[in-house]
Formats: sequence, C-alpha cells, structure tokens
Amino acid sequence: MKIVSLIAGAGDMYCGSCLRDNALAGELKRRGHELTLVPLYTPVRTDGASYSEGRVFFGGISVYLEQMSGLFQRMPKFLDKLWDLPGVIKAFAGRGVEVDPNHLGALTVSILKGEHGRQRKEVDHLMEWLRHAPPPDVVTIPYTLLIGLAKPLREATRRPVVCTLQGEEFFLEGLREPYKSEALRLIREQVGLVDAFIAVSGYERDFMAGYLRIPREKIHVVKLGVDTRGTAMREAGTPKDPVFGFLGRIAPEKGLHLLVDAYIRLDAGGEPRDSSLHVAGYLPPERKPYLEEQRRKMQAGPGDLVYVGAPDWDGKMGFLQDVDVLVMPSMFDEPKGLPALEAMANGVPVIAPRRGAFPEMIEATGGGVLFEPDSVESLAAAMLECVRNWDETMAMGRRGYASVHAGWTLGHMAARTEEVFGEVAGRWVGAR
Repeated sequence: MKIVSLIAGAGDMYCGSCLRDNALAGELKRRGHELTLVPLYTPVRTDGASYSEGRVFFGGISVYLEQMSGLFQRMPKFLDKLWDLPGVIKAFAGRGVEVDPNHLGALTVSILKGEHGRQRKEVDHLMEWLRHAPPPDVVTIPYTLLIGLAKPLREATRRPVVCTLQGEEFFLEGLREPYKSEALRLIREQVGLVDAFIAVSGYERDFMAGYLRIPREKIHVVKLGVDTRGTAMREAGTPKDPVFGFLGRIAPEKGLHLLVDAYIRLDAGGEPRDSSLHVAGYLPPERKPYLEEQRRKMQAGPGDLVYVGAPDWDGKMGFLQDVDVLVMPSMFDEPKGLPALEAMANGVPVIAPRRGAFPEMIEATGGGVLFEPDSVESLAAAMLECVRNWDETMAMGRRGYASVHAGWTLGHMAARTEEVFGEVAGRWVGAR
C-alpha cells in the first residue's frame, strides 16, 4: 500500500503524537508499505530513528510571518525556500516553539481555514508537490487541527483522507474566545471531508464523537503500540529502597507537583525510609521555575528530586530499568499515556489516575493501579500500598510486561492500522 502521512513537528520538544506517528511509520515501512512521512512546521524530534522526509512544508517561520503580515503572503518562492530550510527552522526552533494555545488562537483558526486562510501559499506548495508525486492509496493527517487540509488533499491526490484523534482537545480547550468557538465550528463543519478517523483509545473515540460531532461509525480505535525491541523484564527492587519515577513533559498539567506532594506525605509517615524520586522528560524553558519549585519542596523535606533530562530511546529504557514504580499523575484526561505502556514493556508497574485512557489500559493489562484524579491523599495511599504489598507490586510488573508484549506492540498497532487503511481505500475504489 502507498501511504502519505503528514506529521506535525514541535521544534526541540519531544511530542507524544510525533513519537507515535513516527514509530508507526517506521513499522509500516518494515512491513513493506511505501510510506512517505511529510513533516510540517519543523523537523520532527524523535527519541530514536526518524522516518520523515528532509523537506519541511508549512515551515514554522513562513507560517508565523504570513500570519503577522499580508506582505509575507506574497513573498517570492526563493525566500520561502530559504526560510523553510530544515537547518534554518531548527535554529529558530531551538530557541523554543510557542505551543501555548493562549497565544495561538488566530493562527489556529487560519490553519483550519485551509486554502482560505493566511497560509494559502503553504497549502499550494504542498498540493503542488503531491500532484507531481506518485498517487498514494491513502493520505493521513495527524490531528483535527489540520482538518482544513482535508479538502485540498482529496482534490490533489484523488484519494481518501484519514485523520488521527490523539489529544488535540486539550489544546482546543485552552484557546481564548472567540478563537475557541470558531476553531470548533470550523472542525465540525469539515468532519464530512474526512473519510475515516483513527482514535488512539476507546476514551478518545467516545469523547471526540461528542466533542467534535463525529459519527461514531467513522471512528476506528487503533490502540497504542510500543517498540519492544531493547526492552527487558527488569530485576525486582526491594521495598526498603523503592525508586518512584515520573516520565513526561515537565508541566503543571502533567502533575509532577501532585507526585511531589504525595511523595512528601508518604515520607512524613515514615515509610519507606530510603525511597527516591527520579524524573525524566522534556523541560520547556518557561517551566524551569516550576521544576525548581518542586525541587525546593523536596529539599525541604525528604531529599532531592533527581532530574535526568529528556532522554532518547536508549536513555529512556535505562531510566525505566532503574525505576521500581512509574507514576503518571496527569491533571487532565490523557487520551494516550504512552509512557505507561513503555514502563510496562520493561516490567515496571504503573500508578495512574482514574481518568482518560488509563482505566481501559490498566484493566486490559493488569500492569498497574488507579488513584482518584487530582487527589494527593489517594496517590500517596496508592504509593504506600505498592510498598507495603511489594510481592503484588512486582506481580503487576510481570503482568504488564506479558500483556504489552502480547498485544500492545508496534506490530499490533501497525496491523490494526493496515486494516483501517485497507477498508477505507477499498471503499474509495468501490465508489469510483
């Protein structure tokens, strides 16, 4: 099957959607498909091998300038090519990419307008390139924030378009008015231009069907899969010196402060005496004070917080091998929860909130326990139970390891994706 997949770069940041889309692309390629992974905005940062093309469309610099001034919407092509060089984009992206929805309302709405927005020139460049490329069997877009491209993509390729649903609701909810209402209106109006949607969890299917008014029959659940190559069942630690871990972006919505508060409460109770807290994940420049605040709280009580930075794939596997229990203290309804699966793939049990995709994931794998959302008391109790009932905690790790390797791998995700793509492409051919 020939597939063209768009992937949205996030500058120097590790992005969960980018990691999923890049890993899926690599697995589909290994399974013999001709897949072209086309980066938008910036080159894609991954924690392993990158499978994306070298050329970047909708270059972040051009998109920003075109939003700011009509002058840049009429700039000659040679200047666009200069600004869209991956090296130039990387240089600017290294200073930090704005991802705060509070500041991106007008740009979001413009992108959703597609060929009628301020980035019309970028749409034309991408469609011109696609018209001169071998026709694919299916085209994919990474989230509904790019649904404004559905119509021109169908017209340029004469092929069906599939859109992934993987957490953009958090961004949309953060938009200021009137941009939030306008963005939702534009997405809902264009749902009919997408041939099928792929949701990364049952939770995401159920939520987005109502939120974006997508007919449920158009949404196919393709549960996450992780790369299990290089993973191994970790050696069991001891309840005397357990290591609790946090893996994710360092930001309030990811709940590191909740974990720190629960850990301090646990330590104040006198057990376990020699535990430690290790943290890994991308630290946005604007979140450095947030991390320092958590460190100060730890230093005033149980001890230091060990922050190891944003690891690549090998570093992440090493981090998980050193952790006895991974805590996912998210303050919002996570539709994915990829680090939880990566932990289970290494035999590490998980503590996660009873919200988003976590209940279905924990129930299906048996690799963790749930706590009540946003509750320091409930999280501390779950952590204490893991220490006091250490044999069961280690058994959870073994169950999670077996379940992920049996049904949550990249191979399983790719096989289900093939089914959806084949069904959509078959319907398209049959209708012509």
